[in-house]
Amino acid sequence: MSQALQDLLDLLDLEQIEENIFRGRSRSAVVPRVFGGQVAAQALVAAGRTVPEDRPPHSLHAYFLRIGDPGAPIVYTVDRLRDGRSFTTRRVVAVQHGQPIFGMSVSFQTYEEGMDHQTPMPPAPDPATLPTSEERLSGYGHLPPQVVERFLEARAAVDLRYVDEPPYGRFGEPRAPHSQVWFRTNGKLADDPLQHIVLATYVSDMTLLDSVLLAHGRGGWAVGDVVGASLDHAMWFHRPFRADEWLLYDQESPSAYGGRGLGQARIYTQDGRLAITVIQEGVVRIPRTEAP
Repeated sequence: MSQALQDLLDLLDLEQIEENIFRGRSRSAVVPRVFGGQVAAQALVAAGRTVPEDRPPHSLHAYFLRIGDPGAPIVYTVDRLRDGRSFTTRRVVAVQHGQPIFGMSVSFQTYEEGMDHQTPMPPAPDPATLPTSEERLSGYGHLPPQVVERFLEARAAVDLRYVDEPPYGRFGEPRAPHSQVWFRTNGKLADDPLQHIVLATYVSDMTLLDSVLLAHGRGGWAVGDVVGASLDHAMWFHRPFRADEWLLYDQESPSAYGGRGLGQARIYTQDGRLAITVIQEGVVRIPRTEAP
């Protein structure tokens, strides 16, 4: 396991301060806000701590309510809404400075046999043939050094490889609102299914709105031509997977309107099994300096 991955696992671990109450921290007080994927992953850890290990999550639905302060701890409170024979439901609220910044509902299910079909995996090149984040970023002389440093720090624990140029790599011309990314952790994980789901949840917030930017030829916050933030996030976990093995994140945007953009995606294992469906809406605004 790489040190960066161990640091990420330590970050996503939580301190239990009372029954159903947990405390988490953030990576750094230097960045202006807490990464949304971190809050979602930590909230999922909090919910999972109150559920038997043999009952993994099958879906989550979350809202980002306020910008998180990276310089302050985050307190997660868990409501045990239901414990049924097959399904368990939890509600988690993340609080900073006395105010909720994030809310999530999570449903867990005991494994059972049932009907089985899926949408086929789309074509994609072998991840081993694609440049790493470091290799790709080294060719972007238009990005400020501090932006490149932030990208590399944020992705040190994850091997994330774009199939095509990301929005900040080639912008100024609209492209099809579709993006593909391969990802896996930089190191092996334990066999705990919840840990793999937590890591996939963390990564799922990194690139999902890229397809919105591609449709308009925008590069995003990295080049300063878009102001954005996640609004809500939903995930359905269909089949078992490992986050330390290659996963294809196939993303598209069906709509952008009213200062908001919608991203939807499917995540497949390398052998073609549909593992996760993801939908997210975010604020996507053009800076006022460009407004007529």
